[in-house]
Amino acid sequence: MTETEHPRVAIITGGANGIGRATALLFAEHGYAVAIWDMSEQAGQEAVQAVTAAGGVAVFHAVDVSQAASVVDAAKAVHARFGRVDVLINNAGIVRDAQLVKVREGAVISQMSEAQFDAVLQVNLKGVFNCTQAVVPFMIQQKYGRIVSTASVVALYGNFGQTNYVAAKAGVIGMTRVWARELGKYGITANAVAPGFIATDMVKSIPEKVMQAMIDHTPVGRVGQPEDIARAYLFLADERAGFISGATLSVDGGSVTGT
Repeated sequence: MTETEHPRVAIITGGANGIGRATALLFAEHGYAVAIWDMSEQAGQEAVQAVTAAGGVAVFHAVDVSQAASVVDAAKAVHARFGRVDVLINNAGIVRDAQLVKVREGAVISQMSEAQFDAVLQVNLKGVFNCTQAVVPFMIQQKYGRIVSTASVVALYGNFGQTNYVAAKAGVIGMTRVWARELGKYGITANAVAPGFIATDMVKSIPEKVMQAMIDHTPVGRVGQPEDIARAYLFLADERAGFISGATLSVDGGSVTGT
């Protein structure tokens, strides 16, 4: 299948690994041409090869989503190559966990640093802003678009040691609601997906006992897989999901209700 035969084009940030890679493969399987944006050149090219081997069309761009210029250049390149941008999956994210203040015997022994706070906000919040602002003009031009951004269940309920991450993800939910209001008249929807506990590289270091405790608190009885989130992205990106906008879809195996 050639590029011109693809009716829809999707940009997937953080698309080289984990949920992003699973999303790229799933979207390609469903006929999308996919543009993988990531910081890792090697992993990005490997993801492109995986999509191509499965019969799909994919390109890779080395993009730092926290840098507006990098994002704008990549958005223009995708549009120049495919002639349109239909879907933006704002999936890129990082964690830098620490307590606001950690106290032992009445004394503060550590705290979340300014660098830790800023790094997470730059990628997880400003990055979503940068990518959406760069891509939306193309969507307005074609009077169609789907923006799907990654939030988190912790944005809804908080989480110990994640002031920065929770703030960023709550901000994503807020921005999504604004964009649903601002962009609906152009045929563009904006929604968020709030993953629960998902088996990605970020959780591999979690002790087995802690992981089992998390599973025990998940009513469906298992850890989420990257494909679970990818399917939620695909649903919200579909043309037939055009009356869903401003929503936050929790994909957590019922863990919130089960705790």
